[in-house]
Amino acid sequence: MKILILGAAGQISRMVTDLILAETENDLVLYGRNLSSRIFVNDPAREVIIEGDFNDKVKLRQALIGVDIVYLNDMSSPVATQSIVEAMEESDVHYLIGANVLGIYNEVTGLFGEWNTSMVGSTAIQKHLKAAKLLEQSSLDYVILRLTWLYNQKGNENYVLTQKGESFIGAQVTREAVARLIMTIIHDPAKYAKTSLGVSEPDTDWAKPSFY
Repeated sequence: MKILILGAAGQISRMVTDLILAETENDLVLYGRNLSSRIFVNDPAREVIIEGDFNDKVKLRQALIGVDIVYLNDMSSPVATQSIVEAMEESDVHYLIGANVLGIYNEVTGLFGEWNTSMVGSTAIQKHLKAAKLLEQSSLDYVILRLTWLYNQKGNENYVLTQKGESFIGAQVTREAVARLIMTIIHDPAKYAKTSLGVSEPDTDWAKPSFY
């Protein structure tokens, strides 16, 4: 299997890269701006770097050759998301895992919902919602990950999932847990196809994350 990571210099992307190299025999295409100066290739036989912009469909199509699954580390731009969707459809690559934010469906209620909206901002939430809708209306087998507030804690891979239409519960989750979830999806992609998943840490139903 070959996996394309869009935004490969991001923290979660780098964690996923390390897990794929350590736990699978999958090959990787690492895509992003100025990657040669931002990341280190551990296994040149399995990792290929392609430097490019999300809006550059020529470069995207080059990166998509032979790819089975795509992970998109940032869905903040509807324009970039549309470019990626079109490049994937044109390249006959159909599975995309995309990192988004919580609150796009008004699924976060109570004090935490109010705090989250004030911190993220309604304009940013609408952009993330538009990007999510582009996936939902596409021909792709997508998985949208609606991530709560992120922090790092080595060894903490605990997460709980909520489905679209369910209330979102949980004020924080580790990047390590998100990386583990992405690996779980890669191992069984059919199980998660065409879902929008709220991702949080168990027992963190608080008014705001512990680190704020």
